[in-house]
Amino acid sequence: MHLMAERGVPLEERQKAILGGLTDWDAARIFLEVVRCGSFRSAAERLSLSINAVRRRIDDFERQIGATLFTRDVHGTHLTDEGALVVSAVERMEAATFDVMRASDSVANALSGEVRVAITEGLGTFWLAPRLVEFQQAYPHILVDLHCAMRSADVSRHEADVAIHLSRPSALDIKLVRLGRMHLMFWAAEKYIEKYGAPHTAMELIKHRLVLQFADQIAAKETFESFFPGVAERDLLVMKTNVSSANYWAVANGAGIGVFPSYAIALGGKLVPLEVELNRPLDIWLSYHPGSGRIPRVRHMIDWLIEAFNPARFPWFKDEFVHPREFKEVYMGEPLTQLFGGFSTEDR
Repeated sequence: MHLMAERGVPLEERQKAILGGLTDWDAARIFLEVVRCGSFRSAAERLSLSINAVRRRIDDFERQIGATLFTRDVHGTHLTDEGALVVSAVERMEAATFDVMRASDSVANALSGEVRVAITEGLGTFWLAPRLVEFQQAYPHILVDLHCAMRSADVSRHEADVAIHLSRPSALDIKLVRLGRMHLMFWAAEKYIEKYGAPHTAMELIKHRLVLQFADQIAAKETFESFFPGVAERDLLVMKTNVSSANYWAVANGAGIGVFPSYAIALGGKLVPLEVELNRPLDIWLSYHPGSGRIPRVRHMIDWLIEAFNPARFPWFKDEFVHPREFKEVYMGEPLTQLFGGFSTEDR
C-alpha cells in the first residue's frame, strides 16, 4: 500500500488517511476482535457469528480501507504492517466511543445516583459524617455510600469512587490531591487528670495509663517502640482497640491517656490536650480514578471534599501545628457546634 511507503509522514496523519473513508464502524469492531482473539474462528465464537460472516465483514473492511489487513496461511492469521497501523487507530476510536458512552451516562445521571466514598474510620466518624448534611442539602438526589474502615480503598480497582487516606497511595493510574495535614496530640479527660495528674514529659508519661488504637498492628507497634524505647506494652497500656470511636470514648470517660488529632477538643468529651510533644503529623490524601472524576456527581463530591478539608477554613488541617487553645483566635468560620457534636460555645 503506497501510504505505508511514504516517508516522513506523521503516524497519526497516515492513520487518518487510511481510515478517512471508513463508514462501517461495526466492521471495525469485528476487525479488532479478530486481532485480539488471534483467529477468525475464535472471534466468530466470541461475537456469536458464523466464521463466514466474520470473513465477509473483514473483506468489506479491507475494501473500505483499501489495504490488506491480514495474511492467512496454514499456521493461522497474521496482521500485515497496514493492519498493525489500523489496529492503533481503531483502538483509539474504541476508547473515544467508551468516553462518549460514559459521558452520555453521566449527563443522564448527572446529579443523581450513588457516590462511594471510602475514608479512615476516625476521620469518617468524627469529621466527615457530621458534615455530610451540607452535601446532602446541596445535592438531595445523590446517595452517598460512606465506607469507614482502617484499610485504605483502592480506587484504581474501583473499590470506591473517591478515597481519603492518611498515607500517600502508591498506585500510578489515579489522581491525587493532598488535602491537608492531621496533627496528633496526647489527650486526657478532666476526670483522669483530677485523679492521676497531667504528665508534661515523655518520661512522666511512662508512669501513666495509656489507651491506644492499634488499627495496623505492625505500624502501631513500631510507633509505640519509637516513642517508648525499651518499654513493654503490658507495662503501659490498659486498653487497646482497632476502632477510633471506641478509643476516643474510653479516654473521654477517664480510662487513660490517648492520642487524637488536635481537633479532638471539639468532639464532645471533656478532653484536655497535654503538653507532651508527640510530633506525629499525618498528611491527608484524596484519590480518585480519572474516569470517575469526569462523572458530574463524583466531581461534585471531590470538590466538596477538597473544601471540607480546606486548611484556610479549618486551621487544624494546616501544615503547621495550631494548638487547640488558639482555635478561637484563628478559626473564623461558622460556630463549631455546627461542625462537631457536643462542642459548646464557651469552649471556643
